[in-house]
Amino acid sequence: MRSKHGFQLALKAGASALAVMMASAGGAYAHSAETSIQDEPATQVDEIVVTGFRASLANALNIKRKENGVVDAISAEDIADFPDLNLAESLQRIPGVAITRRSGEGRQISVRGLGSDYTRVRVNGMEAIATSSGTSNSGGTNRGRGFDFNIFSSDLFSNLIVRKTASAEVDEGSLGATVDLNAQRPFDSTGPRLIMAAQGSYNDLAQTVTPGVSFLASNRWMDGKLGALLSVSYDERHLIEEGSNITRWTYGGSNGGWNSASTVPGLTIGQINQNVTQGGDPSLAMYHPRIPSYASYDTESQRLGVAGSVQFRPTDSTTFSIDALYSDFQGTRSESQLQALGLSRPGAGKPQSIIRDGVLDGNNLVYAVIDNVDLRTQSSLNELNTTFAQITGTVDHQFSDRFRVKAMVGYSQSEYEDPIATTVTFERLDSDNFVYDFRQRMMQMNLNFDATDPNAWAMVNGSSEVRLTPERVENDYVNLKFASEYDFNDNLTFKVGADWKKFGYTSEAWQRASTTTVPGIAAGASIAALSRQFNFGKDLNLASSSVTSWLAPDLGKFIDQYDIYSNTGLWALRENTGSRAEINEETLGLYAQADFNFDAFGLPWRGDIGGRWFQTKQESGGNAAVGAVVEWVVADNKYDMFLPSANIAVDLTDTLIARASAAQTISRPGLGSLSPGGSVSVQGANRSFSTGNPYLDPTKSTNLDLSLEWYPESGSILAVGLFYKDIDTFVQTLRTEAVYSTLGLPNSLLDGTVATPDMVFAVSRPVNSDGGALKGIEINWQQPFTFLPGFWSDFGLLANYTYVNSDIEYLTSTNPADPTVNATLIGLSKNAWNGTLYYENDRFSARVSVAYRDGYLTAVPGNDFNSWHGTNATTNVDAQVSYNITDQLKVSLEGLNLTDEYADLYVDESNRLNAYTHTGRQYVVGLRYTF
Repeated sequence: MRSKHGFQLALKAGASALAVMMASAGGAYAHSAETSIQDEPATQVDEIVVTGFRASLANALNIKRKENGVVDAISAEDIADFPDLNLAESLQRIPGVAITRRSGEGRQISVRGLGSDYTRVRVNGMEAIATSSGTSNSGGTNRGRGFDFNIFSSDLFSNLIVRKTASAEVDEGSLGATVDLNAQRPFDSTGPRLIMAAQGSYNDLAQTVTPGVSFLASNRWMDGKLGALLSVSYDERHLIEEGSNITRWTYGGSNGGWNSASTVPGLTIGQINQNVTQGGDPSLAMYHPRIPSYASYDTESQRLGVAGSVQFRPTDSTTFSIDALYSDFQGTRSESQLQALGLSRPGAGKPQSIIRDGVLDGNNLVYAVIDNVDLRTQSSLNELNTTFAQITGTVDHQFSDRFRVKAMVGYSQSEYEDPIATTVTFERLDSDNFVYDFRQRMMQMNLNFDATDPNAWAMVNGSSEVRLTPERVENDYVNLKFASEYDFNDNLTFKVGADWKKFGYTSEAWQRASTTTVPGIAAGASIAALSRQFNFGKDLNLASSSVTSWLAPDLGKFIDQYDIYSNTGLWALRENTGSRAEINEETLGLYAQADFNFDAFGLPWRGDIGGRWFQTKQESGGNAAVGAVVEWVVADNKYDMFLPSANIAVDLTDTLIARASAAQTISRPGLGSLSPGGSVSVQGANRSFSTGNPYLDPTKSTNLDLSLEWYPESGSILAVGLFYKDIDTFVQTLRTEAVYSTLGLPNSLLDGTVATPDMVFAVSRPVNSDGGALKGIEINWQQPFTFLPGFWSDFGLLANYTYVNSDIEYLTSTNPADPTVNATLIGLSKNAWNGTLYYENDRFSARVSVAYRDGYLTAVPGNDFNSWHGTNATTNVDAQVSYNITDQLKVSLEGLNLTDEYADLYVDESNRLNAYTHTGRQYVVGLRYTF
């Protein structure tokens, strides 16, 4: 395992040195409202005076207005003042940006319908990836190129810029957008600054208060030639997510079928047990939930962020900058689940279960009374630790009034670890009179026995499980850039440059030799000594007959008694060979670009035209089955492309701008998809085999953008944009079902699991499928109501709407003669909008924000012959009020997710419930002092 600690210590030492430098400057800090915002790395912006939220909105429009292409921005003041937990939630205010929430926080973004793997993120001008994890329903551990924004607090950054069109000087790698996260720098302000803030956060499900503190200090010396800045942010969160978790729906004949004594009104036993894998029609088969469950996820996290910068300008023509950023996200997730596991357990599970009564909605068994059901109570504990560290050095030098160069070198590293990953289960086999009911969205589940009675549960060797599955994912980048500009005259600038980057990805995991080899613990006193009563269902509106309390394994007591982390004997770990992957990617890029401006037809025109060439070399390693054994396999791939681009803007009037952009762009396949190896996973009744594909082609798109922007006054805009992307191929995950013995894998991979070679596995593999056209429209309106009289002139509005559509033909097999599935692009919401109504005067400000996102697909085709998997529409409402007690001291109150919006996941076009959970409302009280 590569060590990161030396790099982190260096960053911390550098941050300490910055603090000492600023402390030694002496003198009192004087508040300066004057700050400059630098659009890094390509845009130079005039110094801007920021005096409040309304002015910061005008600053963001100033960045947008001066660009040649389509760009949107959020500046420092509105990052601080939006009611947001992290950067993703700040970015959702930008037109065309939608976020994916996980456990109550925004995690990843999509831009114009293209998900996180199609979006490049640069931190201080350097490409980066940050990895975190989530529950299995929320996507699990990120093994792709998507950036997990939840590891950063918003207040570390001075601006966020979303570049929706391409130019040659901006690195390739994005179909949706390039997102720039720019931290504060000392030369952004003219004088010393010191800002301190503290907050308390309360979640109405967790019912605890957690703290947060932050400060920023900067100063300049030597007549402004030397500057240093240090920004630190620390916060804690406690969130609870509760609801139902179904683990998909499956057909009656799966896992051996139901007991022949089963009865469902209107169906024969043959219809009940129709087997889709043997030629049955999925639209006619009876479908039922695989594992009806109640689930609760209790997540506590601590997030530390440190940003530091030193800048030195020895002459007016030369500037040296060193920027460092460090984030440490530490979390624990405690999980409790009550499951009807037997509905998906072959052998002595589902084939013994008898349906006594049921209700059909179409072909879905939405209500059932079942005997001989295997039930499980499960407790899990995960440590969710992510560290991100980056350091960049930049030099800007102007050789003459016409010739300028810029060079940058940078290194970043993101490491995610879950060193615990523990699950312990108790069982109740062959339980009678079990009831589930899906006739309302929140499932009702009745056990018809006292689930808090220790005599009802046991730990059964060969059936119960103790899973130990620690894992680690590491990403690292080395980046070199060189750019030069020469002004041929006042109307024409030539730009040429080169960049080189090397990226490394490593994934590892471990597991017990046998998860079902466990101590036999009889029902009664022995179970009572190792369990706890878990209470469930706050604000879920469960029926009085539904179970709301049960005994759950007490992991603390179980760990103490059995020393399960000893890594010896019964608890020894071995490498999960299928999860190990190493990807190395090296890219060389060259570009040439001409920026121009001219007058024609009595109008001023400006723009750029150029081209970028790159070559990418990939080396992918993974453990793959070779005959009867598993061996380490390495595959090489190489490709190169030339990508032209052009942007042009014309000032039709002093307030009206028209833009047109055309470009070719590419997006590389997700990292976890490139391994030549394959991974077998057996967790209870969930059995899967997934493999990578090191020869995936990148996705290439030909793009056209047209927009018209009206700026009637400072801080206001009314804009309409049209966009079209002709995409040549998508990387699709092909999902099928197959008996394990037909996969050509050695049976040894099943050692230590409950699975046998005759069982059906869900099989997935990434492939290139045909692309398609993506098209849409954006409408953006930003308006301060200064034209209204008196009190009403302090109001303002931000509103935007995006419509996107894309029809894709998804493969159902590698045989081109087999039928395809026509659906929208994964992650694409056809309609998305958000709006903010605000009020601001010299002392008081208030705003309410609403963000809506249409439902979107997450997998096509779906498992178990479901047509697809998806997430239903969401509407999130947030609000904030603040009051300036003095010119330096401000108090604020924020409310997030005020309607307690549910995460509603489904499978199949019939909208079968997959998961339905809520996280409650979040309230934050803050105090901010500026010197």
